[in-house]
Amino acid sequence: MCGVVGYIGSKSAAPVLIDGLRRLEYRGYDSAGIAVLSEGRILSRKETGRLANLEKVLTDAPLQGTRGIGHTRWATHGAPSQVNSHPHFSSDEAVAVVHNGIIENYAELRDELTGKGHHFLSETDTEVIPHLIEQELKEGAASPLAAVLHALKRLRGAYAVGILFRDEPDAVYCARLGSPLIIGLGDGENFIASDVPAIINRISSVIYLNDGEIARVRQDRVEICTLEGATVEPDPQAVSFHSEDAECAGFETFMLKEIHEQPRILRALLGQYISADGSIDIGPGLKPDYFRKLNRIMIVACGTAYHAGMYGKLLMENLTGIAVETDLASEFRYRDPKIDPGTLVIPVSQSGETADTLASIRMAKDWGCRVLAICNVEGSSMVRESDAVLFTNCGPEIGVASTKAYTAQQMIFALLALYITGIRNDLTPEQIKGYLSELHEVPDAVHYVIQNKETIRKIAEKHHDGPSSLYMGRKFNYPTALEGALKNKEISYQHAEGYAAGEMKHGPIALINESLPVICICTKTSDEVYEKMLSNIKEVEARNGRIIAVATEGDIEIRKLTQDVLYVPEVRDEFTPIVNVVALQLMAYYAARARGTDIDKPRNLAKSVTVE
Repeated sequence: MCGVVGYIGSKSAAPVLIDGLRRLEYRGYDSAGIAVLSEGRILSRKETGRLANLEKVLTDAPLQGTRGIGHTRWATHGAPSQVNSHPHFSSDEAVAVVHNGIIENYAELRDELTGKGHHFLSETDTEVIPHLIEQELKEGAASPLAAVLHALKRLRGAYAVGILFRDEPDAVYCARLGSPLIIGLGDGENFIASDVPAIINRISSVIYLNDGEIARVRQDRVEICTLEGATVEPDPQAVSFHSEDAECAGFETFMLKEIHEQPRILRALLGQYISADGSIDIGPGLKPDYFRKLNRIMIVACGTAYHAGMYGKLLMENLTGIAVETDLASEFRYRDPKIDPGTLVIPVSQSGETADTLASIRMAKDWGCRVLAICNVEGSSMVRESDAVLFTNCGPEIGVASTKAYTAQQMIFALLALYITGIRNDLTPEQIKGYLSELHEVPDAVHYVIQNKETIRKIAEKHHDGPSSLYMGRKFNYPTALEGALKNKEISYQHAEGYAAGEMKHGPIALINESLPVICICTKTSDEVYEKMLSNIKEVEARNGRIIAVATEGDIEIRKLTQDVLYVPEVRDEFTPIVNVVALQLMAYYAARARGTDIDKPRNLAKSVTVE
């Protein structure tokens, strides 16, 4: 959600901070601000709206100094406003803080500090942090580090903080608990950030802070300790992707670039997880005997990753004898799911920092379950807390609406299902070989869909103007309908709902009229499902709905029932969702462009949801 950056070095801090914040715009925000240590004072500039507003202020009133912190805020406590924007200060303006997360006990801390003479300017939970540090110093904390330690111990909730002290000019402090934060190591300069893309063009390696760790970052070194004051040896790690991965590379948006990257990513995953002898290798962590004895799998995720999990459930239940459930992580953590140690829990997340999914992992481990994560980000909290990981290796996904991470998660589920099937002898080696051969056709099929984007654009522009739309699919493509509707909602702001097509008669059919676009996923691979979908389409036709079909190339009959058809190549039934969703990604993209929305940074949304 919110973005945090910090810098200490010999360069002018303000441009470095602004560049880092710009690279974090994908996280979602409604205001931005920076603070710079300048000639013995901490000075700040803050503005609501887009980062460009802050840049204009800095052009008119620049800040000089080589140490600073910056922030893009996504409002939780208090409306978007200049006074609620970060950084926040102590009463004496000797401490400045930027913060991502939520301080749950801020109200009681605020009341206590007000009683001690502190005056608060904002409505935010964050403002208690600099005041609390100030109070610790007043009450005799031996050093700024000691004041930070004492203050953070009193906070309840989640935080990733950057802290600047007027009276300790050679350091920037940072700490994390439940929200992601990294330290980037450069040449004679160091950085802090919420995410690697913010500083990827400036660093050679990165330190991933663990929960409950505090760092004092100097220009030439980093010192880390726990909340109890125990020293932690820094563990720098090489950065796994390149700065050009976080650039648009000539595309008009990051989302369009990331849609185009999908064939390459899917091919790479096949090469990564399939050995030269044709066997599937999921790496260390969970041994084959574990899967032979396994009788239950629980997939937990949020948003788009949840839809990938639904696909994984359908595929694994279809190919193996294992019972599989999928649950929203935000619901899983608050119900009593009757999990026992024999259940494998599979959390799915692009960022590896989704708060509800992390909480679900910790619950599962408390129950004695093994955890196999599907994740894109090395060094993330999910990766560090799981027993084993299957990496999607997409590189940074900057567009808020997930595209390449979703199809990569689907591919991982397909490979995992076939791996488990092979281990348990649910299919013969020859059958698995046939599945893998057809799975290798998927990247080319996705490429075909992308090459057909002009046709998709024309259809999207024809139907983008309505207030709502309905997406329908069956079996493996029911999750595709949900994901297609979500993409449309996220970036075009057109209301959209995904439904299992068999449920249409149980309510949604009341919505159908001549102005409602109904997108029907009707690829001709399973005769039973195909015929049922045709029946659903005829029901829509009888009520004059505007029917748009996603259909298999060469299916002429479906044209007679529809206004428009998005044709896709034929692939095996189980793998059609990986191909079909790309057509819906492009349709949402071009609908959003026609409606004039901000595609990469849709309103109110955040890329990484690190709070409940």
